[in-house]
Amino acid sequence: MTDAFYEWYNAMPSTLQVYWVIALITSLVFLIQMVLTFIGIGDADSDIDFGGDADFSGDADFSDGGTLDTGGAMQLFTIRNVINFLLGLGWGGVCLYSSILNPILHTLCAILVGVIFVYIFVLIYKQMRRFEKNGAFNIKECVGQIVDVYLTIPANRSGSGKVQVSFYGSVQELSALTDNDSPIRSGLKVRIVEVVDGSTVLVEKA
Repeated sequence: MTDAFYEWYNAMPSTLQVYWVIALITSLVFLIQMVLTFIGIGDADSDIDFGGDADFSGDADFSDGGTLDTGGAMQLFTIRNVINFLLGLGWGGVCLYSSILNPILHTLCAILVGVIFVYIFVLIYKQMRRFEKNGAFNIKECVGQIVDVYLTIPANRSGSGKVQVSFYGSVQELSALTDNDSPIRSGLKVRIVEVVDGSTVLVEKA
């Protein structure tokens, strides 16, 4: 089998050999990277410090408005993006080799496929980060919300009650205090005005 592989490989034109090497190596690295990321060993962000002023940090980041926010154009050149580019370049070069006979046009098309791969995977990572952010409950984001009292909240912080907070489609229960002179009964609406600790908020009547 090894002899058959070498015979098949050596029969290729040298340019196609290069594309196959790039495609196979980057595919292996990409798969290892994805497996490590999904099992929690690998980090989705890879930082490279070349000892200079340039800081190549993680993936290209996007603002909520959907525009590319790289903190500098050089942040596009990250380990992940380079792997994605070479992945597209390699497989694009292999798949288009017999279809585009002009070597310059073929190279340009392979490069374009690599750029498209980078763009697609950055969009995918953007959505993954958004889902992770949305799924992580941040109590500070509750300040200002109008919520329902679940258990009566005693007056003047003499005890704690409960409120129910809707957070990205899920309902969270938080302990609640109030500075009101009278208790706030269950079923009433209150406004969260302050975070007391990681599970307790200060509320007032809405």
